[in-house]
Amino acid sequence: MMMSSSGGITNVHSPVEVVRRYLDSLPQEIPFKEEVRSFHFWKSVRSEFLATLVIVLLGCGACVHWTPLDNKNNGANEVVEELKVALAFGVAVGTMVQCMGHISGAHANPAVSVAMLVTRNISVLRASLYIVAQCLGATAGAAILYGLTPPSLRHGLGVTQLHSRVHPSQAFGVEFMSTLVVVLTVMANVDPQRADMGFKALSIGLAYTGGHLFGFRSTGASMNPARSLGPAVVMNSWKNHWVYWVGPILGGIIGGFTYEYTQDSSRGPQHFKRSFRRRRDINQQLKRDSHSGLSSHDTELASNDCRV
Repeated sequence: MMMSSSGGITNVHSPVEVVRRYLDSLPQEIPFKEEVRSFHFWKSVRSEFLATLVIVLLGCGACVHWTPLDNKNNGANEVVEELKVALAFGVAVGTMVQCMGHISGAHANPAVSVAMLVTRNISVLRASLYIVAQCLGATAGAAILYGLTPPSLRHGLGVTQLHSRVHPSQAFGVEFMSTLVVVLTVMANVDPQRADMGFKALSIGLAYTGGHLFGFRSTGASMNPARSLGPAVVMNSWKNHWVYWVGPILGGIIGGFTYEYTQDSSRGPQHFKRSFRRRRDINQQLKRDSHSGLSSHDTELASNDCRV
């Protein structure tokens, strides 16, 4: 306390107390209305739409057979087709991560968005709109591919289908495990506590390539519900479509939890992280707070938590 010039008593807090009060006044998450009004939020949603569109267009485009298969070398032809599709999807994903990762995280996959949601790296609103944008982008990409492909070559058009000798339960396991590896790779690359050990976009793209090499012949190697949805809508093919939603989504959830609780490099106690935090520019804020009574705050998206 101190005496004011008018003879009254004025409460004066120490600098430490002022900082403590300021930090205590900060809510941990951006309110719903504030997030919806954010330009960056809608820019991120548009980025997810575009990234998924490009991945489906390039990846499924590699599935189109432009030349008839040679029966004499059928095995060799299948290997070439498998490698072509695996590389196309891996390169497409890696490219989009490099181009869009700093904007939205470049999930381009509902399984990745759900994994980020359950580990509280993104909000429910962001995850929901990301998934909607991804599904619309995949459908748009498949529709563009349909229009660019000659009618005689449109059969299949990248629709994911089970091998005739693969049971749906086995297909579920393949999609589950492939997606789990993909999500583990994504989570490792967005971990802010992890030392930078290489090219993030390349490692994520290679995770998809590996998944394709593992599961392409048995299930078509979706690992991405939106990637399967787009061609299914355009070609009206829905046989065993549930496998490509349930398997990747559950694989993503388990992959997210697995990294969060077994591989998280944080030295502190393991805990769920939030992705939306208040900017803690204390010096600037304290000056303004002296006039506003701690009532005004700036917000930003913490890039370490949810961007690649």
